[in-house]
Amino acid sequence: MPLEMNREVFITCAVTGSGGTQDRSPHVPRSPEQIANSAIDAAKAGAAVVHCHVRDPETGTPSRQLSYYREVTDRIRDADIDVVLNLTAGMGGDMVFGGVEKPLPVGEGTDMVGATERVAHIAECLPEICTLDCGTMNFAEADYVMTNTPGMLRTMGKMMTDLGVKPEIEAFDTGHLWFAKQLVKEGVLAPDALVQLCMGVPWGAPDDLNTFMAMVNNVPDTWNWSAFSLGRHQMPYVAAAVLAGGNVRVGLEDNLMLGKGNLATNAQLVEHAVGIIESLGAKVLGPEAVREKLNLTKRAPAS
Repeated sequence: MPLEMNREVFITCAVTGSGGTQDRSPHVPRSPEQIANSAIDAAKAGAAVVHCHVRDPETGTPSRQLSYYREVTDRIRDADIDVVLNLTAGMGGDMVFGGVEKPLPVGEGTDMVGATERVAHIAECLPEICTLDCGTMNFAEADYVMTNTPGMLRTMGKMMTDLGVKPEIEAFDTGHLWFAKQLVKEGVLAPDALVQLCMGVPWGAPDDLNTFMAMVNNVPDTWNWSAFSLGRHQMPYVAAAVLAGGNVRVGLEDNLMLGKGNLATNAQLVEHAVGIIESLGAKVLGPEAVREKLNLTKRAPAS
C-alpha cells in the first residue's frame, strides 16, 4: 500500500523500562521522584504521553510496588505541565525456566501473578492509558519467557476497559496484532484500539523495514498506532513511523544514547524526536489534542 505520512504526530516517552539499564547510564531514573521528574522534563520537551514503569529506589531493579506507582502518578499530576499518563501493566508475567534439562521448578526471577494483581496499580492510579502486552514471547534471555496467555489477556483487557483506562496494545510480532483484533471482535477492547509496534526486541519482530510495513499494514484503519525500535535505531524509526502514517516513541526504556558515546536524558531524546518530526513537515501534538484523538478522559487519582 502507498505511504501516507502522518501530519499530526504525538510523542510517547518511555521513561524507564524494566530492563537492566540502571547501571549503564546515570540518567536512568530509579526512585519515584526521579521517574516523575524525568517524565515531567520529557513533557516539557514535547512528549504528550509518558509511559512509566517503577523501580526499587536502592537497586534500580524493576518493581510492582503499588506505593511507587502512586507516588509517580501523584507527582506527575501535581506538576506544572499537562501530560497523558501511561502506566505499564506488563509486570507479573515473567517465567524463568530452570534449564533445558530440568525446566521445572521455575528459576529465580520468575514473577507470575494473577490478573487482578497485575492491574492493581491501574485500578488504584487510573491512568488514561495502560499497556497490554498482547502475546507470549521468547524475550532475549535463554530461559526467560514473557508470558501472556489468551485467557489472561482477555481478563486483563476487560478489567482495563471496565475501569475506563485505554489499553495500549504492545505488539511484538504479527500474531500479537492478530489476537488484538480478536479482542476487539469479542468486545474486550474498544473498536478504536491503540497499538504500539515494538520493533527489534529479541525475539519478536525484527526491525527491518519489510517487517515493519507488514506490521503497519496489519493495523486496522480505525486504530491509532505508534512505533519504536531499540538503541541506535530509535531515531531512524521516528522518521519511519511518521512516514508510514503513525506516531512515535522514544525514551530511556529503549535507548540510552544520542549519538555514539553520548548518554542522553529523556528530555534530550524527546527534543531530538521533535526536531525530526518538524523537519519532515509534521506538527507535534500536545496532550489535549491526544486526548481528543484517542478518546481519553483525564482521570483523577482514586480516593
